[in-house]
Amino acid sequence: MTNSPYRRVDDDKLPTQDEVLLEGPQPPNQRSSDPWLVLRIMGEFVWGFDHLRDVRDGVTIFGSARTAPDDPMYEACVETARLLAEAGIPIITGGGPGIMEAGNRGAMDGGGLSIGCNIELPFEQGSNAYLKRSLNFKFFFVRKTMFLKYSTAFLVFPGGYGTLDELFEALTLIQTGKVKHFPVILFGSHYWGPLVGWLRDVVARERKINVADLDLCQVVDDPSEAARIVIAARDGKD
Repeated sequence: MTNSPYRRVDDDKLPTQDEVLLEGPQPPNQRSSDPWLVLRIMGEFVWGFDHLRDVRDGVTIFGSARTAPDDPMYEACVETARLLAEAGIPIITGGGPGIMEAGNRGAMDGGGLSIGCNIELPFEQGSNAYLKRSLNFKFFFVRKTMFLKYSTAFLVFPGGYGTLDELFEALTLIQTGKVKHFPVILFGSHYWGPLVGWLRDVVARERKINVADLDLCQVVDDPSEAARIVIAARDGKD
């Protein structure tokens, strides 16, 4: 389909670095470039660590890039990020529009450190205008590592596949004991309530997760409550 928004085998767009990495094995008579890609990946890890080495107790905010500035969720995100920034907490986002922009905007309003970790995509996604520090990554998994390494809480606003991916990766890492339990806050009960209900009534009931796993995240509707949870966890009070 010529109008498909997705990548096609025969399209003329240059491959992303993730695509190059994830291509299948080369024919036996063709030399693979995979070993050299390892050096490129290592270099991006080193570069990211170097640029974020001074960040402590950050909060990463996830959510839809499609959220408009007049959306109540955008406004709530600005306010939440502002409260966190005023408490001295760095704000990290994916650096793009929508909820990411709202998070960085709130960080700037609160006089805090506003960080954007953007990603190379086949379609355009420019950085928003509210960044004190902007990084552009080529590999999704390197970027994800930065979110986890430099954050002590995740704040998840309504979003799509990317937001869900980040949410469930965090919950999986906590559930399996790969990282210590840190606050994972879902903002907007109207949006997240049905998902939490499904996890409780279907997934937990069928014993695909333990009932206790439902407590790995919490749902809030108030910016002050979200900020309180993060600050209490940072100060060891929760």
